[in-house]
This record gives sequence, structure tokens and C-alpha cells, in this order.
Amino acid sequence: MENLSRCRFKTISEYHKLAGLPKPGHPLISVVNMEEVLVPVNGRSKTMIFDFYSIALKRVPDAKIKYGQQMSDFDDGVLFFMAPGQVFTVEVNQDKYHRPTGWMILFHSELLWNTHLAKTIKDYDFFDYALFEALHVSENEETILNAIAQLVKKETNSNIDHFTQDVVIAQIALLLNYAQRFYGRQFITRKAINHQLLDQLEKIVKDYFANDNLGFRGLPTVGYVAEKLNVSPGYLSGLLKTLIGQNTQQYLHQKLIDLAKEKLSTTNLSISEIAYVLGFEHLQSFTKLFKSKTNLTPSAFRQSFN
Repeated sequence: MENLSRCRFKTISEYHKLAGLPKPGHPLISVVNMEEVLVPVNGRSKTMIFDFYSIALKRVPDAKIKYGQQMSDFDDGVLFFMAPGQVFTVEVNQDKYHRPTGWMILFHSELLWNTHLAKTIKDYDFFDYALFEALHVSENEETILNAIAQLVKKETNSNIDHFTQDVVIAQIALLLNYAQRFYGRQFITRKAINHQLLDQLEKIVKDYFANDNLGFRGLPTVGYVAEKLNVSPGYLSGLLKTLIGQNTQQYLHQKLIDLAKEKLSTTNLSISEIAYVLGFEHLQSFTKLFKSKTNLTPSAFRQSFN
């Protein structure tokens, strides 16, 4: 831990101590009732870093949570996820402060050792989403999540035996799978906002291609387009997978192939020249990508127009 305004917690026990909570029943996992957390209200923002995973369903009236450069309002119930080492800041309105409600599941990566979740937890992109991209849950969804959190709490507060880890891991995996389903619902229900994002993405890529950036800088990275859209790379890929069935990298490759098809069918440039214009250092790399996307070599595609 560092100071009162900036705290780094290496263990769950350290967090419990500063938050005025009793020692966790299990050293590697804890379910925290947010109403029991003692947070000093001193008019200053508090920056925190957890060296463990955090899954939280919270309502924080009259407080703003900052992640990166974005501020988020958590008056309503939202579920958000943080991987170890991520930084977040809570700014409390001293005059209007109300104690937050909800819960947090805190667990160390050591809990996952030798389990299937150790390999698959990286597949849950929402651990890398920005805080303002949190999941806004419905009442029915919140009921399901609350029930799972209570099961985890009951298990970790019981006598620990050789079944404990398997049971807790199964419950966490169930929660993560429900969260994945609920995020899919959120991507779909926020059609207007998400389609605006798709339109902006289309323009960013179109402008990038039109300015002859490919030959000098190559294909734009996922990070580049996500930054331009002011979203996290993981959130953008999750959104695209739900709406169009492709992640961001696949989307960018498809746009590149579309441009390659246009040049192959409408220009007299050689295939080597086209590969160079599209940012490929080697013709073989261009041919390999083109064939993987079209089942044809560039030469065969061009001949189909003759």
C-alpha cells in the first residue's frame, strides 16, 4: 500500500484491513458487501490498484469513478471487471456522500492454478474493457448475478476442504458466462449508439486507406482505431463480434481484402505493385492473406475478370 489517496493492494487481506472488514475466510478469494466497507470521506479522490481480479456489482450514489480519462456514473446497478494491475479512481462528493451498495468478488490468479479457468479467463474480453463500458444489468440479470455471488460467499465462508476450489471456480465461471451473455444483449439493445460507432469506424478506416497510409504505415492496428473511437480495444472487438461476426482484426483484414479486390479488378497495377501499395513488404504475405480470405490467389481472382 502507498498513501491514503493512492493505495495498492497486493493481497485481499490488505484490502480487508484498510476497508475495516474482518479477515477473509479464504486467503485467495473474498466476497465483499459494499455497505460494510469503511471509506474515509475527506473530499479527496482515492486511486486504487488491485493485484488480483475484481468483479463488482455496484451502485455508488453521488460518486464518480474514473478509469483512464473517462468518468462514469454508477447510480444504477452496473457490473464491471478488472484484471490485476488496473488503476481506478473514485471521486466522492463530500457534501452528498452515501455509502455504496452491492458486492465485489476479489480473487487471486493463484486460485485459478491447475484449473480450466486459468486458460480461459483471458477469453473474457470484458476484463480489459474501460470502466465506462461496464455492463448495465436489468433486474432479472441482477437477481441471477446476486444469487451466484451469494453462493461464492457461502462456499468461501464454510470450512475449506479439497472440494472448495472446484466449487468456487465453477461458480465464477458460471458468472462469467452469464456476463458474456448479458454483454451480448447490451451490444444489441444499444443499437443507435453502436451503429454510430460502426459508422465512425467505417469512416476512420476509409480515410486511413484514402490517405495512402497503407504503403507507409501498413494496416492500422486495433489499438489505433480503438483510440480514435475512444473505446477500449477489447470492447470494440466484442461489439463487432456481436454485430457483424468479426473481431476488429478480422474486420480490418476484410477491408484490406476489399481494397485489394478493387485494385485487382479495376487497375493495371501488377500484383507486386498492389501488394506494395497495400503495405506488404513481401508478395508472399499478400498472397497468403488474400487466399485465406477468398480461397483464390490474387492472380486467379484477376483472371476471373478477364
